[in-house]
Amino acid sequence: MGPQIKPELTPPNPSAAPKRLSRTLTILLSCLTLIGAAPTFWTVSTPREFLEGDLDSLAIDSNGHLTLSPVMETVVDTSAPILWTLTTDADGSHWMGSGNQGRLYRVNVNNEESVEFVADELDIHAVLAAPGGGILFATSPEGRVYQLIGNNSPVILFDPVETYIWDLALAPDGTLYIATGNVARIYRIQPGGQPELFFESDASHILSLSISENGAIFAGTESPGQVLRIDPTGRPFVMLDTPYQEVRSLRAQSEGALLVIAVGGQTPQASNPPQTPASSGPLPVPSVTVTTSVTATLGGSRTPLPPQSATSQPAPQAQAGAVYRIAADGFWDVLWESTTDTPLDAIYRQDGILLVGTGPHGKIYQVSNNPKRTLLLGRTPANQVTRFIRHLDDSLRYTTANPGRLMELRNTWAPSGTYTSSVRDATTVAKWGTLTWEASLFEGNNVEIRTRSGNTAIPNSTWSAWSAPYDDPGGSQIASPNARYLQWRAFLSAGTSDGLPSLTSVKTAYLPRNLRPRVTELTIHPPGIAFQRALSTGDPPLAGLNELDLDRAVARSTTLGRQTFRKGIQTFVWTASDENGDPLQYTVSVQREGDSAWRELASALTETVFAWDTSRTPDGSYRMKVSASDSLSNAPGSALEGDRRSPIFEIDNTPPTITISTPRQTNFNLVLPFTVRDTHSTIKAVEISRGNADWQAVYPTDGIPDGHVESFQVPIVDSYDGVILIRATDDTGNAVTVSTQ
Repeated sequence: MGPQIKPELTPPNPSAAPKRLSRTLTILLSCLTLIGAAPTFWTVSTPREFLEGDLDSLAIDSNGHLTLSPVMETVVDTSAPILWTLTTDADGSHWMGSGNQGRLYRVNVNNEESVEFVADELDIHAVLAAPGGGILFATSPEGRVYQLIGNNSPVILFDPVETYIWDLALAPDGTLYIATGNVARIYRIQPGGQPELFFESDASHILSLSISENGAIFAGTESPGQVLRIDPTGRPFVMLDTPYQEVRSLRAQSEGALLVIAVGGQTPQASNPPQTPASSGPLPVPSVTVTTSVTATLGGSRTPLPPQSATSQPAPQAQAGAVYRIAADGFWDVLWESTTDTPLDAIYRQDGILLVGTGPHGKIYQVSNNPKRTLLLGRTPANQVTRFIRHLDDSLRYTTANPGRLMELRNTWAPSGTYTSSVRDATTVAKWGTLTWEASLFEGNNVEIRTRSGNTAIPNSTWSAWSAPYDDPGGSQIASPNARYLQWRAFLSAGTSDGLPSLTSVKTAYLPRNLRPRVTELTIHPPGIAFQRALSTGDPPLAGLNELDLDRAVARSTTLGRQTFRKGIQTFVWTASDENGDPLQYTVSVQREGDSAWRELASALTETVFAWDTSRTPDGSYRMKVSASDSLSNAPGSALEGDRRSPIFEIDNTPPTITISTPRQTNFNLVLPFTVRDTHSTIKAVEISRGNADWQAVYPTDGIPDGHVESFQVPIVDSYDGVILIRATDDTGNAVTVSTQ
């Protein structure tokens, strides 16, 4: 007999001192000046990071180390896509019910497979060894409960009106209990008696049954996912109201405890639904009815679909789930839970360690309680682990789905295993640097790591071949070609040693190709529009403006505060991006129309707003240029720059001029003619005031003040001989006032 599996996957011979393979990381990044992005390090060293890859005959212990897993050996590879259930009869033969084919399989003590029955229905969810010999099993949908004894044809014991038969359980006195769905009921057949309705629930399905050694009856329901204890009269009591949709499996434990597997999308805690005991008395066995109902197939999916009513929709592929333990006194604990792996069954080994079988990646977890630790014991060559059963020498056997197999979890360690990492996306073509790793090895152990690269997100035939093994754990230059994606593979072997190898971490370094920054948008706000700095106190300064140095403005905040007006201020705001994720700094330059040179206004800006005080700038037409540089994180000569140029805008610090002509008499009024001119901006508003009267807007002869030159004919009263004031304002806020005297 091989060594017992311990709660932690420590080497079987802990007294043997392993040698540590680790050195100071040395980055061998030649051509640093040719590729300018900052080096990036990809480290895989935690359980979460290791779980992103694929494991074959390897486990992940609670310290996050890769090591060899127990042997997982295929006993029988059936043609069924799903094996739902597994039991053992008195002769030691295994019986399994399949999905999508409705087959009842038998595997004898010599591991020889035979198909004992093919049902008209698609699924056999429940198989049970009958007292005194024979097998009880149930088919779905629209199925029946059968008894098979020896080589005889199966005998129909019960043909219910319900669509599904989910589980069977035998009480110590030989009474058979039958769980159904749609409607959720429990039937019973006492020894020598007829089927009778024992209990009915308002849930959608009763999915699981368990009967303790003292005869207590427990039921797991769907919608809501609850565990009920039902007394001999059929009266229920909710033992556990889970936040999950289904209680898929129940396992009676010693001393009256109960192991509970709950799965499905979490739902709000539901109040206990009204559930009533059914009236007792014999129930006539209905006539046989065969329908064309079809249950969900697992053939193309990666997660077993939960039980469904005839009108329900398939559940989401990704399900949450948990494993509970309810003690005999009613107190319960969560032993294991996950939001990514769906538990389908759980079982205690004789040493008290809990094993949890999951989907959709066929993982088996090991859970110990003192202290509480969870490790990935291994990954089976199937998508789902559906049912465990104890076997000889405390080894375990279990069924799987996709494909449907009978597997054995042995008490010996796999001699070797392989880990394939997830694919690393460098976001652009990268130059690979150094690969380092740390491992703990006993004499005779071995760790080999190889790499490959490619330019497609999913590895295919266009990728490079796997490299030769790297021989220096302290730092080996990655030999795979420059590309966007990288993947590594580790091979661990125990050799002749009594200890197990352990891979602690793997680190790779790379330089993505430096990509040019982009200024994606440049906004010119109207003249005079400025923004206060956000969250400022006191008299808020303007965003993007250094008041002490009006010729060199330094942006300090990208988040703009309240809008305000200040004559002569021109505000620019931009957005920029860098695909390498490099921090950027900006240079702002200006060019007068007709000039060839750009004049730098500000440099080394780290924010994306700039306020320019143009009050000392000559009037004219200008362009603004914002340049973004990634020089902060790239070597000199390797940095790249991108820029964006604005459309032409006007700077105008000169107010309009007003030319007043001699008043002239019309048929009805005295008219004051005058002309307003501006060399760079359009006329925005013209107003007049007679004496102490308020300012009154006047309009040009063409009706719209929108040009550089506008003519006015303003009527005045013949008898008025006072002063008339005229005020003109251009688009940039420049204003002038003149009088008629």
